[in-house]
This record gives sequence, structure tokens and C-alpha cells, in this order.
Amino acid sequence: MNKLALGTAQFGSKYGVANQSGQIKFSDAEKILKLAKNSNIDLIDTAIGYGNSQKIIGEIGITDFRLVSKLFDLPKNCDDVNSWVEEKVKSSLKHLGVKSLYGLLVHRSENLLGNPGKKLIKALNSLKFNGLVKKIGISIYDPLELDQVMHLTNFDIIQAPLNIVDRRLETSGWLSRLNKFGVEVHTRSTFLQGLLLMKRNKIPKIFDKWQSILDQWLSELEKNNLNAINECLTYPLSLPEISYIIVGVDNFHQLKDLIEISKFQKSNKDWSFMTSNDQMLINPYNWKKL
Repeated sequence: MNKLALGTAQFGSKYGVANQSGQIKFSDAEKILKLAKNSNIDLIDTAIGYGNSQKIIGEIGITDFRLVSKLFDLPKNCDDVNSWVEEKVKSSLKHLGVKSLYGLLVHRSENLLGNPGKKLIKALNSLKFNGLVKKIGISIYDPLELDQVMHLTNFDIIQAPLNIVDRRLETSGWLSRLNKFGVEVHTRSTFLQGLLLMKRNKIPKIFDKWQSILDQWLSELEKNNLNAINECLTYPLSLPEISYIIVGVDNFHQLKDLIEISKFQKSNKDWSFMTSNDQMLINPYNWKKL
């Protein structure tokens, strides 16, 4: 099994700070999925909120893949949570052209808190019991969220950011704990939305605050003749507790490069100087505030 999983946000919208080509064309999406299948990538990560990506994926056909989707935020004053969840999931299944999902994740952990959260958890477990989803879980932004929700039910999947800058999942101890609990861990943001793959003159001015770190990163890569993709992939691939590493691509050639590099990845370089807990840098959601 290939540890790489294919993220599909770019299939439905222009996604990522380094994205220069916009939304992926249908013909390119077909080539990307075919390459993924032929390279033993067996999991696709999608979401209701990824524009029309699920419809595109369904039209191409993805019966040979495991599919993980994410719910929208629970609407305020939702009277019938169970019906809302079931309607959203059945809509996804229809667009995707499949009878069930491998995984269904709650997009924000705060949706699981309070009385609405209890109803949402009950709805998720009902979907699992009825076979519409095989596994349920949460997509988080900060491992501290797990302190609040892991006791609420038996989650099967946790999706979290992890990269050479943001190592909180490991350093917090949660990666090890999740492994002991038998929870499947999927990581994302391997390249910090592409920021770690950009040339210096292409990095947006909003990141000038972290120029010293980024300059050192680029300088070390050049000085030691290192490949940025390889160095970024080495860290998550070195952690056996991780089941899948979700990577998004803008085109066929990017995925081809990722697959080739992941086969031979190895690095002895110490990138600990890159580690940061600065939420304005490690959480791309905050970038719009910069």
C-alpha cells in the first residue's frame, strides 16, 4: 500500500498559496486519478465544501479507491441533526457514484460539543451502523482539540496537519496515543499548502515576518543540493503511526514527481530549526488575517 493519499480540493477550486494554475481541468483530473490508481494510491480525501470536486470525481469514476469525505459545519438551530447528516452524506454518495464512504469526518471539532454535538455523534454512529460509512472521525487544526472530544465516542480516523514546521501532533504526544487507541491517523499540509515548495521571489509578502526561517530553509536546500519535496516527505513518512499522508497537486506532473520521490525518500538533514508553534504561520486558516 502507498502511504500517499490524494487530496482533491484543487479539483473543485483554486486551492493553496502556491497554486498558479487555478482549478484542475477535467481532463487533467482524469489523468491524475489514473496515475494514482496505477501507483497503488488507494485513498482519496474530499469534502462537501470542495466546490464541485465530488461531482467531477464521480463523473471520472473512483470505485477502486477508498473515499474519505468531510461534513460542512453543523447549521445553527438545526432541528433534525440526523436528517441533515443523512441528507448530506447521501448527496455526496450520489455525486461520487458510490454506495458507501470509507470515512466521514466532522470538519470542525467544536461541532461535537454541547447538545447539538451529542446529536451529531449519534447521527455519525447511525450512518456507520447502517453501512453508509465504514469509519467516522474528525478533522482537526490543533491537537489540543483532541483533549476535548476524544472521550465523546470511539473515533476511527483523525486527520491533522503535520509537517517539518508544524510538529505538534507528534510533540504533544497525541500521535503515540492515537496509535495505542487503534485510531487511523491521516496527515495533511505536508508542504504547508505549498509554501515550502515556493522559490523566494514567489513567496507572498505576507510571510515576510518569517523571512529568516524561510531564507534559511531555501539556503540549506541549495547549499546541500536537496530536493524540497523529498525533505518535506521524509518527516511524515518516517513516522510509522501515520496511516496516510494526504497530498494535493495542481497537475499530473506534480503527482508523478511526488510518487517517484516518495519511493526513494531519505534524508539525514536536521530541520528542527524550522519547527514553530506560531499559529499565524502553521495554520493556513489564519493567513487571510495577515
